[in-house]
Amino acid sequence: MNTPLIKTTTAFFEKTFGNTPQKIVLSPGRINIIGEHIDYNDGYVLPAAIDKVICFAFEKTNSKNSKIIAIDLDESFEINVEEPLALHDAIWTNYFRGVLQQLKNNGLAIEGFNCVFSSNIPVGSGLSSSAALECGFLYGLNELFHLNIKPVDIALMGQSAEHWVGINCGIMDQFASVMGKENQVIKIDCRTLEYEYHKADFSGYSLLLFDSNVKHSLFSSAYNQRRQECEEGLAILTAHFPEVTSFRDCTEAQILSSKDKMTEDVFKRSYFAIKEIKRVTLACEALDRGDILTLGQLLFDTHEGLSKEYEVSCAELDMIVDTLKKEPAVVGSRVMGGGFGGCTINLIKKGEEEAIRTKLAQLYQATFGIELKTYEVTISNGTSIYTAE
Repeated sequence: MNTPLIKTTTAFFEKTFGNTPQKIVLSPGRINIIGEHIDYNDGYVLPAAIDKVICFAFEKTNSKNSKIIAIDLDESFEINVEEPLALHDAIWTNYFRGVLQQLKNNGLAIEGFNCVFSSNIPVGSGLSSSAALECGFLYGLNELFHLNIKPVDIALMGQSAEHWVGINCGIMDQFASVMGKENQVIKIDCRTLEYEYHKADFSGYSLLLFDSNVKHSLFSSAYNQRRQECEEGLAILTAHFPEVTSFRDCTEAQILSSKDKMTEDVFKRSYFAIKEIKRVTLACEALDRGDILTLGQLLFDTHEGLSKEYEVSCAELDMIVDTLKKEPAVVGSRVMGGGFGGCTINLIKKGEEEAIRTKLAQLYQATFGIELKTYEVTISNGTSIYTAE
C-alpha cells in the first residue's frame, strides 16, 4: 500500500535534485495494543509497527551543506552540519535538528546531504509520526554515512532528540517504530528495556482505528497530575510494604488494604496501574494461545479503567466504545494513547468492518456533529531501507 508514496517521494527527489536517491527509508507509525499510562509506572507496553509510514529519500552532497524538504508541508530548510544547533520557530524542523544534535553528542560526524520526505501517517491521530520522523531520518543517515548505530540505539537517540525538542516522551514510540516485526507485537519492559516478541495472528479480525477527531486541552495538565498521583500512591504502598518498589511488585490485596490511607483519586490511579500492568501479561498469554476473544475483553477492561479509574477518556471516546460494545462483531475496543481525544483501537470480525464503520460514523455525527475518521492498519516491519524489486 506504500508504493504510491514511494513513487511520489522518489519522483519529487529526482525532479528537485536531478539525481536518483542513494537511499530510500520507510519508517512506520505505531499502535499500542494494551498497556496505557504505565510506561512511567515501571510497567510493560505492547506496541507494534504499522503499515503507515514516512518515506525518506537521501543523497550525499559532498559538502557541509544539507537541504531537507517536507513535501506535504511544501516547506524546506537548509543547514550546515558543522554549525551549532538551536531550536527554531518552524517546529517541524526541530525534530531533524534534534537528531543532528544527538549525532554531535555521540561524536558521530557526517557530511552534507539532501533529504525529502512524505507521509501517509494521519497527523494528530496518536500513531506517533514524530517518532517515525526521528527514527527514519536517523536510520537514513546511519545507512548513508555508515555510522554503525545499532537499532536499539537509533530508538534511544530518537527519544533523546524528542527530549531536545522539549517533549519528555517515553521510549515506546521510537522502540516500536525501529524494532517492529510483521505480525508480531513487542512486549517492552519499561524499567529495563528488555523486550520480547509475541505473534499477533489477527487473521480472522481487522484492526481498525476510529479517530474521534477531537483533542481536549486537558491533556498536558492532567497527564502531569496523573503522574504525581501515582507517585503519591506508590510512596504510601512502599511505606507499608517495603518489598514493593514499583506498582509491578504490588498485589491487588496490598493496595486494597491501603485504600483508606489514600485519597480517592490517588487510590483509583494506583489501582488502575496495578491492574493494567497485569493485563499486558494476560494479553501476551492470550496472543500466544491465539485467543483473540480474551484479548478483546482485556481491551474493553482497559478502556473501562482509563475512563472510570484513570479518568483520561472523554464523552466522544466513551460513546464510541460503548456503542461498539453492543456489536457482536466487535470483540474489543479502547482508547489508545494518552486520552482526552484521539483514536480508539478496535478488533472487528472480518467482513463486518464496513457495516460497523458506517453505523458508528452516522451515530457519531448525529451525536457530536463531528466526522469520524477510520484507519485500517496491519502490523508490519519497523524502519527499513526500501529496495525496488
